[in-house]
Amino acid sequence: MFGGLTGLTDPKGTDWGERMLNTVASQTIRHLFTKSESIEVFVRCYPSSKLLQGSIDSFKMSGRGLVIRKDFAVEEMSFETDAVAIDFGSVLSGKLNLKQPTQAIAQVVLSEDGINQSFQAELVRNRLVNLSLPALTALSGGKPVSFSEIKVQLLPQNRLKLWAKADLNNGELVPLNMTVTIAVERRRRVSFQNPEVELEQVPEAQREMSKTLSLALAEILDNMVDLDRFDLDGVKMRLNRLETEGKQLIFSGYAEIERIPRSG
Repeated sequence: MFGGLTGLTDPKGTDWGERMLNTVASQTIRHLFTKSESIEVFVRCYPSSKLLQGSIDSFKMSGRGLVIRKDFAVEEMSFETDAVAIDFGSVLSGKLNLKQPTQAIAQVVLSEDGINQSFQAELVRNRLVNLSLPALTALSGGKPVSFSEIKVQLLPQNRLKLWAKADLNNGELVPLNMTVTIAVERRRRVSFQNPEVELEQVPEAQREMSKTLSLALAEILDNMVDLDRFDLDGVKMRLNRLETEGKQLIFSGYAEIERIPRSG
């Protein structure tokens, strides 16, 4: 084995140590996701003798059709590190453990369908039902208010069109329709800014209430999408920018990797 680690190559010139690392890393990364359509991992370590000291040159991962925590669909995800220190003993046992934290350049692509699907996740729904905020209960006679049937459409220039219904817990459903701008705040929060309420399709008797409820929902969403709530164990995502492009929402930033998590 050590002979292979220090020089054996296959006919394509791929170093044996790199191939072993790619296999172990691929198996480890797959376990981070509830589901994955495809995952490709490329680990660079040349010469392989560096692996004996736990040093690799770079680590790249790209995945498609990923699902995190059973409910959150990711169209594409990729990250790349520079030199990384790993535990050589863990590789021999089929695992990948870091000797010290590292950072990776990261990009995450969400689809419009995936974003809409995420509003059905329990983690999200629980923050949108039976709300007792004073601004809401003032409209419902003191009863909790819930938001449902949320649907979004991605627009150019980081804009988002959003439809929903507000349940005032009195048999009345109020339709909501607005457009918001999405942006990154403090590198970890997706902010919903400058809501523009549209009332043309709302019954006239409900328009004033629809406007108030729409602005309340925008404020709730503005305080809800914090990446720290969705992080994998041992990995924190930090965003530099986001961009809407067709039916996709593209995030770019970096990942702070303290340790390789065991499951997603």
